[in-house]
Amino acid sequence: METPPDAPELRKDPIAGRWVMIAPDRGRRPAPAPPPSTPAAAGGPCPFCPGNERHTPPEVDARRDPGSRPDAPGWRTRVVPNKFAALSAAGAPERAREGIYERMDGVGAHEVIIESPEHDAELSELPAERVAEVLEVCRDRARAHASDPRVRYVLPFKNYGAWAGASQEHSHTQLLATPVIPNVAREELAECERRWHETGRCSFCAMIAHELESQARLIARDDRFVALAPYASRFAYETWILPLRHESSFTSAERAELDALAAILSATLRRMRAALDRPCYNFLIHSAPARETALPWYHWHVEIVPKLSLASGFEWGTGAYINAVPPEEAAERLRAPERAAVPPAS
Repeated sequence: METPPDAPELRKDPIAGRWVMIAPDRGRRPAPAPPPSTPAAAGGPCPFCPGNERHTPPEVDARRDPGSRPDAPGWRTRVVPNKFAALSAAGAPERAREGIYERMDGVGAHEVIIESPEHDAELSELPAERVAEVLEVCRDRARAHASDPRVRYVLPFKNYGAWAGASQEHSHTQLLATPVIPNVAREELAECERRWHETGRCSFCAMIAHELESQARLIARDDRFVALAPYASRFAYETWILPLRHESSFTSAERAELDALAAILSATLRRMRAALDRPCYNFLIHSAPARETALPWYHWHVEIVPKLSLASGFEWGTGAYINAVPPEEAAERLRAPERAAVPPAS
């Protein structure tokens, strides 16, 4: 009789071909935090607040005030291994087969980027230079893990609010470095490469040019970035932020680009907060695989998904999405955040 694993591992679905993380420690993490509009229940000390550094694993990176010590107060942004990690930093991603099944040791990294010492400060409420510092830390950690030959893909992401999967109220971003390229990234890369061979042009660059001309789904732009509602949005008010300059890897972003990204990301999150009544949301930084930093067919970008509705049986059963809010309407509302909050999409 097979027994459940006591350490992280990846298992390959022989039907869909997707890799799934089996992470026993994730089941031991705290229950999700209440939605942002609900007062926090009384409990123990927040492990992400200054003075409680002993409640987290030792930090692996930080932006600190001069003279402050590691794992002590004085930090502005702090990076620690996730206490309930989905992957283990030790070992090698050895593969094994058991008949039709294939598995791999769950080797990689899972880190938490604590964005601010202020417990109640949401990312969009921080000064732009602090948001840029958080993005710079994300880039630096992605660079560090991309240099590990065991790592194939790095994803910085943020869960804000209980509906988005956050289990700590204190605002934070996470980073997962995996030994495989996940299905979503693999499908994006394959389709973009196919179209590049067909048209000779990056699909993202073509999309940006079309949206700048059309204006129908454009939310905001500056000299370096554009924010838009994608033409085939999967979710209501889904928003993408893309660099105007073609670049396939987030790890190649320079500080000036991160400063500009911080400004448009903060403004976009504030627009969502005003128009959608402070929604829970996820954001993801999609990038080229580790050590593949110059792909002519791929374009790194940020995807922001407000959590306004739950997936139904059709979405789960088909992998196809039903979006009740046309992206043109979503872009119009997000361009005018002074309007009254809109009801959740059903």
